[in-house]
Amino acid sequence: MRVLLTACATAGACMALVAAGPLAATAAGSGPQGPVGGAQLTTGPTVVADGATPPAVQASAYVVADISTGSILAAKAPHAKLRPASTLKTLTALVLLPRLNKADRVIGTDQDAGIEGSKVGVYPGLRYSVDLLFQGMFLASGNDAVHALAAHDEGGVPATIQRMNKKAAEIGALDTHVTDPTGLDADGQYSSAYDLALFAKAGLGRPDFAKYAATKYTNFPLAKQGTYQVANQNKLLFNYDGALGVKTGYTTLARNTFIGAARRDGHTLVVTLMNAPHGITEDATQLLNWAFRSYDALTPVGTLVKPVVAAPKTAEGSGPNVSKKAPVAPPRRSRAVLASGVAVQAIALRVPDWAYAAPPVLLLSLFLRRPRALKLRAKAARAAARGRRH
Repeated sequence: MRVLLTACATAGACMALVAAGPLAATAAGSGPQGPVGGAQLTTGPTVVADGATPPAVQASAYVVADISTGSILAAKAPHAKLRPASTLKTLTALVLLPRLNKADRVIGTDQDAGIEGSKVGVYPGLRYSVDLLFQGMFLASGNDAVHALAAHDEGGVPATIQRMNKKAAEIGALDTHVTDPTGLDADGQYSSAYDLALFAKAGLGRPDFAKYAATKYTNFPLAKQGTYQVANQNKLLFNYDGALGVKTGYTTLARNTFIGAARRDGHTLVVTLMNAPHGITEDATQLLNWAFRSYDALTPVGTLVKPVVAAPKTAEGSGPNVSKKAPVAPPRRSRAVLASGVAVQAIALRVPDWAYAAPPVLLLSLFLRRPRALKLRAKAARAAARGRRH
């Protein structure tokens, strides 16, 4: 019986190990791999560049990167978690653009008009196309336009916030946490210069995003009749050759934040700045000029990570940017053990649940056969003895 219990316990432990969830590495930036995008991309204030010295700027954090190659050319505190202000609207756009029909009509509400911060002029009862609301969001940084768009989507503002956090994780923006899609100062809301560069890279890969980001002027309806002109707040569009725009931001706590991009000489560069006291356009201009001028002499100091590709449930990815819902790999396991564990899991997940109980049952049957055979032999012996007595 002791042997039976030992065998059953061993079989149960093996089955528990095999049936356990897939193993995965911890997210980059929090595990042994180091900061997302490269070891030199820290939260520290030291400027990192290789090949030429970038100009001094007032922003507490910045990133200069090549969108086409993903190469980071210079950085300062790229992973410092700071308030993003309205540059967060680039992530809002990444979530809402593929979900909303730009021809849809949206009726303005009191909630839209009563929102805090910058507004483009959404008026209760007036009808606006989704396309026009996106223009108001990009050009005037209208929080009222953002609220109207998010409320128009399924699930409203709360669902938009959830989708934004999910989208940030998918594209590797692990420094970002969203609590308000407008970018207003809110408890627990933060991003980084690195993540803003990821948003720009993903956004400029969409023609509609790129079009809105580069639009200089639009006309927005007045409350009663007529329209008024709205100009893009990103001054880079008006005074920098090859500028692609993107997004500006400002709040009292965030101070000036900025995402700007430009294309010259076959290169498309993005610059992101956070927590700048003033002169944000001048700082961006200096960094872009330096990067274009020094491009051939520069060696990348990091990279913009690629979005996470969803993997089948039976073979989840174990790269540096796994979903937050993925289980974390237990400590003190070698790579060989992890690889073999995943292989065994893939087999185990194809085995029906009832099969896990088969080994103990089979072992039990082997142990039960012998007592039955002995009983039959004893019975036959007793019958033979009685026959001899007669």
